[in-house]
Amino acid sequence: MRCLMFRYGCCLVVGVIAASTFVGCSGVNEERIKVNVSNDPLEQPRSLLKKYADGQSLGSEATMFSSLVEAVKKADPKRGEILEAGFKQLQDAPDEQRSEIAKELLQKIQPSPTGS
Repeated sequence: MRCLMFRYGCCLVVGVIAASTFVGCSGVNEERIKVNVSNDPLEQPRSLLKKYADGQSLGSEATMFSSLVEAVKKADPKRGEILEAGFKQLQDAPDEQRSEIAKELLQKIQPSPTGS
């Protein structure tokens, strides 16, 4: 009788463990989480410069150059100064020179291999 109760108890424990394992596995909700790749203040200026380097002309986005420069200056004053001068040069340049100016400016504000 004792052996039968012990066996019944062991089977009950194993059954509860197995059931909780299956319930736990089936109750997982998978979600896709969008990860912000970068909080880099240079991300938007680089994107604009890439478009200008590819031949896009200046548009209404030029009105936000000063706010972009200020955000960059807070994080990296040196690159902020470079960007400010470059944006000014882009605005003053004739259309046919903007692509080359944008390419040069992109090179100047790229991150360095040392992480600075």
